[in-house]
Amino acid sequence: MTLPPTRIGRSIYLQLCPRIQSTFAYKGIIQPPNRSMASSAKASSRLLDVKDSEWKPAFIYGTAWKKERTAELVKLAVQNGYRSIDTAAQPKHYQEDLVGDALREVYAQNVVARKDLYVQTKYTTPAGQDPSNMPYDASAPLEDQIHTSVASSLKNLRPSPSSEEDSYVDALLLHSPLPTVEQTLQAWSILESYVPGKIRSLGISNVTLPVLKSIYENSTVKPSVVQNRFYPQTRYDGLLRAFCSQHGITYQSFWTLTGNPRLLKSEPVVQLSNDVGVSNEAALYALVMDQGIVVLNGTTSVKHMEDDASGIRKVREWAQSNDREWSAIVEAFGRAISSNLV
Repeated sequence: MTLPPTRIGRSIYLQLCPRIQSTFAYKGIIQPPNRSMASSAKASSRLLDVKDSEWKPAFIYGTAWKKERTAELVKLAVQNGYRSIDTAAQPKHYQEDLVGDALREVYAQNVVARKDLYVQTKYTTPAGQDPSNMPYDASAPLEDQIHTSVASSLKNLRPSPSSEEDSYVDALLLHSPLPTVEQTLQAWSILESYVPGKIRSLGISNVTLPVLKSIYENSTVKPSVVQNRFYPQTRYDGLLRAFCSQHGITYQSFWTLTGNPRLLKSEPVVQLSNDVGVSNEAALYALVMDQGIVVLNGTTSVKHMEDDASGIRKVREWAQSNDREWSAIVEAFGRAISSNLV
């Protein structure tokens, strides 16, 4: 039975950004959206009846702050079902080279093929770098900084030691806007020259709605990804997420747990947790994904990797059999984050 797309979040699955899908079909990680939903912010999620064989939780593994454990944890994440990886050319917080080491190992072991992984990285401005350990010369012109950073990322993330010429990333994000909108647009224009060859799509992190609109209105290659904090201080990015939904931009959340201690204990989250028999964390992840959001998950625990995925799967199975109760919880959660009641 096909459920009508009448509410935000009728699914634990996310709506795929059409722009990314058209380029590389998102590696089979997520399914193409219902085209009739693309222009409606009120119908931004996938339906609950996505085939079980095709369904996956909408997680992307975050590699920040993993330090010397980066390679080990990336391999564990891939071995435990993650098919999306986030990193950055920012040695201060990320070990992009170790991410590449881990990915080459899982490719060589036939755990997964490069074509079946989504890998995104970032260009970080000098303000976000450790001056003693940078991937480019901070005194160089912006264009040179970006070209050097991209070259470093492509080398780090190459699929095999001898395949640098075949290296590409599925998305490259500006880690933040630059000091002015004009500089941000300049950086974006430089990155556009790599699309769709070495970089398949572009995005931006830590962005406000006015800046995102400026990029969208003034770019040739439109943003495909926004990665922001999902927390009450920004009113959960309600207006920005609506803009993303209306323009086919995938919204990725970080600080989903750590930035939301009250939301984690809110009535709809606790009710879902109790009704299904899963942790509050899994219930919150499920409800956030149900808003059409891809969640960054940077856990260092294999048990949490397994529990998060199995918990969301249990929520999905329960929701398929308890549509009325599920819809009520979804609507209560939507009211809570839209009115900042938590």
